[in-house]
Amino acid sequence: MRVLGIDPGLRRTGFGLVSLESGQQRWVASGTIHTGEGSTAERLGRIVEGIDELIRAYQPDEAAVEEVFVNVNPRSTLLLGQARGAAIAALALHKLPVHEYAALQIKQSIAGHGRAAKAQVQFMVQRLLLLEGSPTADAADALACALYHLQSRKLGALQALGYGRGRLLTQKKR
Repeated sequence: MRVLGIDPGLRRTGFGLVSLESGQQRWVASGTIHTGEGSTAERLGRIVEGIDELIRAYQPDEAAVEEVFVNVNPRSTLLLGQARGAAIAALALHKLPVHEYAALQIKQSIAGHGRAAKAQVQFMVQRLLLLEGSPTADAADALACALYHLQSRKLGALQALGYGRGRLLTQKKR
């Protein structure tokens, strides 16, 4: 299983690919799609092109995208939503299943606190994936999103077996 995590942004869109091999989470690739200068449409196009290249190069099975948070500045929130929409459209063109998660959920799971600072997320992602160096903040957020998705899948599998929601599987009495 290979998951592409996306941390959308109009200037910088973080990406992170994580695989699950023999029960172990492994780093595949990560980085940032820089959109540079130009109109909003041109920058959105660069996000779509960048994600298209990633999908063609790494062949992920699923994608996980961080949800938009409501910003104090409505214009910033709108631009972030457009970047997110461009990313999701690129994923949808490749028929990838897309899973969406709130930043608070991701940070709680990865760093132990829903309002963890970017440096804390970077530190934990580096430790969880046994990386030699710290990923950039955008790449770390994307990797955290992919890791959270893998954890959610594991939890779903355990729940399907009867664990969680106040129930535990018990052995039959003889």
